[in-house]
Amino acid sequence: MTQSRDYQIFIDLLTELDDSRLMEKFLNDLLTPQEFEELATRWEIIKMLDAGHPQREIAKRLNVSIGTVSRGARQLKYGKRGFTELLSRLKSSE
Repeated sequence: MTQSRDYQIFIDLLTELDDSRLMEKFLNDLLTPQEFEELATRWEIIKMLDAGHPQREIAKRLNVSIGTVSRGARQLKYGKRGFTELLSRLKSSE
């Protein structure tokens, strides 16, 4: 994927936000309530996969399709390691 200048500016802006209340306001303005919920659910899927929960259990517990869980599993295994790095940070801060 070719990254435009606007894309990079957007990423830099997100990186600079260190105020969780401002980040929440920004995301609520940017995303629909449904999109916001989907992002939270996808992150929950990743955490559950990392904890070793079976894909079918995750799908049932979170009321999502097995395809959604499988996509998360693929990204966790073959993606650009963003999930892995964030999970590592989360574990080290606990």
